[in-house]
Amino acid sequence: MRRSRLAVAAAMLTILALLPLAAVPVAAGDAGTRAKAEHQRIVKYWTAARITNAKPRDFVRTVAGTFQPRAKPIKPPPGGGGTVRGASWTQGGPIVQRSGKVVFTMGGSDYVCSASAVADSRAGYSLVLTAAHCAYDEVAEAFATNWTYIPSFDTAPTYTCAQSTYGCWTTAAGGLVVHSGYATAGGFNEQATIHDFAIAIVGPGGKSGTNQLDGLGSYGISYPAISTGGSVHAFGYPAAGKYQGNDLTYCAGPTFNDANNGNLTWGIACDMTGGSSGGPWLATFTQAGAGTLTSLNSYGYRGLSNMYGPKFNANTQGVYNAANTRTSNYIVP
Repeated sequence: MRRSRLAVAAAMLTILALLPLAAVPVAAGDAGTRAKAEHQRIVKYWTAARITNAKPRDFVRTVAGTFQPRAKPIKPPPGGGGTVRGASWTQGGPIVQRSGKVVFTMGGSDYVCSASAVADSRAGYSLVLTAAHCAYDEVAEAFATNWTYIPSFDTAPTYTCAQSTYGCWTTAAGGLVVHSGYATAGGFNEQATIHDFAIAIVGPGGKSGTNQLDGLGSYGISYPAISTGGSVHAFGYPAAGKYQGNDLTYCAGPTFNDANNGNLTWGIACDMTGGSSGGPWLATFTQAGAGTLTSLNSYGYRGLSNMYGPKFNANTQGVYNAANTRTSNYIVP
């Protein structure tokens, strides 16, 4: 009898010892510690060699390609040529620190794109607007990893976070948000182009690892903010062809519809190349800091100096709203 009671008591002690392990939730402090460690890991991953060798993840449509094979590049309508087709931005102002370069890993390879800070309504996190193809692999159906934003890249293009002007911000404490229209496209096709927008949720970063990106300023976003013929300034860090990837470049002029894409996307006369994807299109832009995000660099046609971008709409707003509340990767239904 005594042995039986001892066995029962031992069993009860074992159960009680195991229960806290299953029932106690992860402490917020532990999650914060892990996020900080992951942020540091990502920052260390981006050595000068990796950033220098990151490839542009840009899409160029061709007549012989699988993406709308019958399409032929079209010129802007008469009088629709851009005021600036691609020039170094030398006028300074808030756009310098509100835009930047993005580096990330996808399918085992390192890539580079462009992005900009977008105004948010939350504390402890900041939001960054870029192209969906700079955040999600539409073929492998997987989010990018090691996603890092480097604002004001051309003021100190030394290719390390430690030597950059403000440092780096990563999605270690946050995530990437895209629309299901892009995530289910299966390739960079018409469906992908009209949903080619993403928002990254970044936690504290910068030189100290504790600074909020919001401190550098941001732009509001609208759905939509322009109509056909509306004037925009497009910015980015093109890294192919005549461009070196370390100079903030811009185009400026009126928008037109891409007739080869069912008039579903915007076009602007612009010769920016690979690496500029995700860079912002700003309506009512001024050097003093005014401007509203209304599209972004998405794709081009081989042999034609135009840039194309999605028309921001309710789906874009859905991505923005989700990014304002979440702290992990998410696909908006």
